[in-house]
Parts: sequence; C-alpha cells; structure tokens
Amino acid sequence: MPHDHHDHPHALLPPDPALRVKALETILTRKKLIDPAALDEIIDTYQNRIGPQNGARVVAKAWSDPGFHATLMQDATAVVAELGYFGRQGEHMVAVQNTHARHNMVVCTLCSCYPWPLLGIPPGWYKSDAYRARVVREPRKVLAEFGVTLPKETAVRVWDSTAEVRYLVIPMRPVGTDGMDEAELAQLVTRDSMIGTGLALTPGETP
Repeated sequence: MPHDHHDHPHALLPPDPALRVKALETILTRKKLIDPAALDEIIDTYQNRIGPQNGARVVAKAWSDPGFHATLMQDATAVVAELGYFGRQGEHMVAVQNTHARHNMVVCTLCSCYPWPLLGIPPGWYKSDAYRARVVREPRKVLAEFGVTLPKETAVRVWDSTAEVRYLVIPMRPVGTDGMDEAELAQLVTRDSMIGTGLALTPGETP
C-alpha cells in the first residue's frame, strides 16, 4: 500500500509522546529487558506485511462482492477470521459503511484500541490526547484538518473503539472504478479511509 500523507498532522500530535517512547525504549534496552532488533521486526511486520493491506483487501472484496458485503456487515468478526485476519487487537470486529447520508469515524477515547490484524500499528495521531478529545466534540473540524470536507447534508457518526469492540470503516467506492479487480481496488483503500479520517482514492490519484 502507498504511504499515507497524514502520518504527522501537526495540529493533532505534539512531539512529546514520541520523545517519551524513545526514552522508555532506551531505558528498557539498557536494562536488557527488550531487544531493539526484535521490536523493529514486530513494527516492520505490522506496518509493511500486515496493515493496512489486510483491511484494504477486505474493503475491496466488500466493494466487489455484494454477498460478502452483506455478511461482513452482519458479522465482521467471523468474516475477517475466515480470511485469516484475527488475533490480539482484532477481536470483536464491527464494520460500518460510509454512505452519502452518513460518514463514520473511529476513535478510542480511553486509550488506543485499534484493529491491528487489519490496519497494522495505529498512527501516532490516533493515540494522541488531542485527537481522542476533539474528534468527539468537533468531528467536522478534525476532518477538515485531514483535508476532508463533507456536504452539509452528510451526518457524521463517531464510533468509540474499546477492548470489547473494534471498528472497520468501509469507505464509499470511488466513481470510475467499474471493471477494476479486487487487487486494483485495494490500491485505492488508504488506512485513513478505514478509520474515517480520509476517503478512498480515485483512480490515478496519488496518496
């Protein structure tokens, strides 16, 4: 999947959390409690081998197969498990569909619950205090900071992810994609579009 350009929205994520994480990693490494190489391997696995490619494949299949879409909306946990996307941080999945009438967004107001098997490691801004507090109060303003402006008639629904349930947003299928196969469609699905802070790409659009 192409690299998303909203990894570091400055209005949402101050640099302090990254510095704290680095300091903690240094201390634990010196105490020989962690292996930096092992951490790098885990991060690489979730960032480049798992997410958000897995989620994009699910969305592309939902766009292409009405029967799969219907089943996904009824029981996302079972459907994604059948595809092999399960494990820690991937339990109790719920899929929510974006339409012209409603746009869905996901947040974890308590911590950073996130569907790792589908989307990989959560971006820094998703874990920030600013995002977690503001997206509930002013979702349209947060969307605007991500470059998304919705029609006034489109309602915005914010879903609060927890340890009991995690959400996958199914973005609207872009126009001009008739005849594209699932692999081609998956290239249009960004991580942000599956969180709700972005839209799917249109054919030929650069992320």
